Amino acid sequence: MSSRRVSVMILAAGTGLIVTLTCAGWCAGLRVNMTPSYPRGLWRIEMLDREAAVGDLVFICPPHTAEFERAFARGYIRRGLCAGGLSPLIKTVVAIVGQQVDVANRISIDGRPLPDSEVRHADAAGRPLAPFAGGVVPAGELYLHSDFAGSYDSRYFGPIPSSGVLGLARPVLTFGP
Repeated sequence: MSSRRVSVMILAAGTGLIVTLTCAGWCAGLRVNMTPSYPRGLWRIEMLDREAAVGDLVFICPPHTAEFERAFARGYIRRGLCAGGLSPLIKTVVAIVGQQVDVANRISIDGRPLPDSEVRHADAAGRPLAPFAGGVVPAGELYLHSDFAGSYDSRYFGPIPSSGVLGLARPVLTFGP
């Protein structure tokens, strides 16, 4: 057998192994986070057998809207397997149905300031960001946040449907803060 043929067989076997492991990981709820909103690395989706609650760190599919298509075009989110071909977000639930969200220079929930919630009026590329106007979180929606200052979260897109929650986000092997 020629060395070229052996090389091709090894490459094919290696590719097959990578595809198999990737598919197995996907089916087991493993996801790779490459955004700075939470530590980069390998995460797991843990099934949630109740409604999402304040303090839950969740994987959530963004709704298929013009707002999220613009976010994709600006590079805030990536392509993935959610509706509209977008990637799920990892965010912390900070307000649920009936809670009042006030937006000024920072976010307040029911009159209490939310730590690390300063509102930016431009992104890292200098493009304008319009903050969410604020208001009461409607039924069936969640207000989401990340402590990362440059996070694209509900400060800008407002509450989103809780029906998009895939489950709790649990780090498996992550790097960074």
